[in-house]
Amino acid sequence: MGRVSDAKQRLMDAVMALIWESSYGSTTIDAICEKAKVKKGSFYYFFDSKSDLASTALEADWLTQKPELDSIFSPTALPLSRLQRFFEMVYQKQSELKLARGRVLGCPLITLGSEISTQDPRLCSVIQGLLGQYRRYFESAIRDAHGQGLIEAPDSMCKAKCLLHFFEGALAEARIRNDVSLLKDLYVNALDLMGVRPALAA
Repeated sequence: MGRVSDAKQRLMDAVMALIWESSYGSTTIDAICEKAKVKKGSFYYFFDSKSDLASTALEADWLTQKPELDSIFSPTALPLSRLQRFFEMVYQKQSELKLARGRVLGCPLITLGSEISTQDPRLCSVIQGLLGQYRRYFESAIRDAHGQGLIEAPDSMCKAKCLLHFFEGALAEARIRNDVSLLKDLYVNALDLMGVRPALAA
């Protein structure tokens, strides 16, 4: 079965890489096991199905990202600087992925969610929940920016949804065009979307 200590993690790493670089539908359990170097019997020791594995992997991946996001969106940081650091981090990571894998991969949540939304309610629910976590980070920064008079956003949740739609749409287009430069001005365009005056942004 391979070492129990790392076989499960290798399966989760493998499914994340395969469905992000290719697609959920084209990723077979055999391919996952081959990439993870784990026997097929071991797959079913840990997971009931590909959907179960993907759901678990997405939630585990979120937990690895959360400390960095908590730091970026710390209430002790200025509201707009939180967004700036986040968008700069996204551009840097997507640029690194492009160099390593030859393609812009975009957001795995949107890539997977748009594929399985009508097919797998459980997996879709997990993706919706994780997107909601991103929205809440945006919402906290927008709420504080409004409180400091930097933007006019009395409904911070609504503004955060708009910002999330913009962000995910930009990632999707960058993946489609395989052009990471489309993400370089995420922060500037986000400021414009939120109606932030340049003097206040500075």
